Amino acid sequence: MQVDTELVPIENPGGLNVILGQTHFIKTAEDVHEALVGSVPGIKFGVAFCEASGPCLVRVEGNDDGLKALAAKNALAVGAGHFFIVILKDAYPINVLRALRDVPEIVTVYAATANPVDVVVAKTPRGRGILGVVDGERAKGIETQKDRAERIAFLRKIGYKLG
Repeated sequence: MQVDTELVPIENPGGLNVILGQTHFIKTAEDVHEALVGSVPGIKFGVAFCEASGPCLVRVEGNDDGLKALAAKNALAVGAGHFFIVILKDAYPINVLRALRDVPEIVTVYAATANPVDVVVAKTPRGRGILGVVDGERAKGIETQKDRAERIAFLRKIGYKLG
């Protein structure tokens, strides 16, 4: 059986945070919706999930019409069975990943990022599958002591570490 590959860039014009993953059941869209609204008050998001059997539709949930439309467009472009994408506003992945990992249908989280991201898709006569993702740019070097000090200061400044 022949396998071809395709690189699918995730469209993200506002540099929003996205979460990409693999799941396994039609109730994913609703369960992810519930996990997100229960994680962060005021969160805005769109969720899209690609069915892998039956009508093979992109199922869409969320509480922001623009984010729902963007998630749906990206999910359809990737088109791999059981792929899901979450696009976040007014929250960060660190705020919701624990809740998402507790969703029983979620098998894998490939990326949680605001960087440009490409999905590496395998194409066979049966369908499409995710081989992985390219998240951001290539590493350019190893941090210096100055870089390390700046990283530590930044985390304290934004409140993710104690001062």
